[in-house]
Amino acid sequence: MADLNIRPLADRVIIEPAAAETTTASGIIIPDTAQEKPQKGTVVAVGPGKKEEPMTVNVGDVVLYGKYSGTEFKYENGDYLIMREADIMAIV
Repeated sequence: MADLNIRPLADRVIIEPAAAETTTASGIIIPDTAQEKPQKGTVVAVGPGKKEEPMTVNVGDVVLYGKYSGTEFKYENGDYLIMREADIMAIV
């Protein structure tokens, strides 16, 4: 897990996406251009929440999120997503 010096504001979280699947269950290798964007990741930073809405996710939780949720960014050679807690669908 990454140690970030970024602190999200309000109800936002930073997620490190899981690696994309490179092979199918039967062993066929999937080329980079055909790999699907992962919809699962690990929470690496959590904001303080809103005044009357405390955060329900914690650092280290594995979560599922929408396919087009959040904003992608690179930080210290890593790829991350920043999104609102409401965009997270489930904690695995």
